[in-house]
Amino acid sequence: MAQQRTRRRTAAIRIAGAIAFGLAFALGVYLLIEAVNPSGLISFTFLLILPAAVTAFVTYVGDPLAERSRGFYVLNVPSFLLGAVIVASVLFLREGVICIVMLAPFWLGLSALGGYLTWRLRKREEPAENVFRASTLLLIPLVSMQVEPMIPLSRDAGSVTRSIVIDADAATVWHYARGVRQIRPGEGQWNISQDLIGLPRPAGARLDREGAGATRHVVWQEGIRFKEVVTDWQPGKRLWWDFRFDATDMDAWAMQDRHLLPDSPHYRITDGGYVLEPLADGRTRLTLTTRYWVQTPVNWYAHLWGELFVGDVSANVLAVIRQRSEGDK
Repeated sequence: MAQQRTRRRTAAIRIAGAIAFGLAFALGVYLLIEAVNPSGLISFTFLLILPAAVTAFVTYVGDPLAERSRGFYVLNVPSFLLGAVIVASVLFLREGVICIVMLAPFWLGLSALGGYLTWRLRKREEPAENVFRASTLLLIPLVSMQVEPMIPLSRDAGSVTRSIVIDADAATVWHYARGVRQIRPGEGQWNISQDLIGLPRPAGARLDREGAGATRHVVWQEGIRFKEVVTDWQPGKRLWWDFRFDATDMDAWAMQDRHLLPDSPHYRITDGGYVLEPLADGRTRLTLTTRYWVQTPVNWYAHLWGELFVGDVSANVLAVIRQRSEGDK
């Protein structure tokens, strides 16, 4: 019994030490990437290689005789590591909630993959303690960092469209589509992105004049500001604009999440606008489209989050315009 307790204590110390070293290594890679390129976290190394390599190292060292179950490799260690990374990101690295929410599924999935591959390899080899072999796993992210700049990333265009039917004529809807100067608390609708994850809500939009070339000055909560330069002005039918993000406005965006700026090397919102369609029963269908491009190692994943975030913001804006338009009746 005493021997069993000693063995368990030794195993616990070993696992804790492996986790501490793995987290310290991950932090070192994070700081190195940040020092070289602040947007470098959107990379193969950080998104794909690092979580798998760290988990492989921890599970290898934590199970020297290959006695533990598959659950230890693909569930227990990845879940604990993800929890530790989230806590460290919030408390010490001051990462934004949005970035953490987006990275968490990738880190958990790739950690589980790294654990699974390690479990399969351990079953094929002679069980033996080999810390040196485990340590070489951590060389993979370091090598990847050197190779990655040579790999070109594709740029993919995307768009998000939301539509709503408003019980008001096109002239009334157009009036509010041009801009609502001050959005009151409680206007709009509940959504995941703004009410759970914490994206700021629009606070108002002011049009400096009418016609093509005019500028809509948009304000969101928490001091976020940007401009929309009108490129197509068709009263009662269509309002289109190009987004403009001035350098002076980026500080407020960075406070939300410095890795997810709307005008960055990896992601840019380009243009968008409203299309109004009068219906036979006197109502109006209002459609809001936002277009963007992404250039990341995982464009398909970025599109999924764009559909959620931009879609929720768009649906909320449309709800505000509907409430204002129908309130005029």
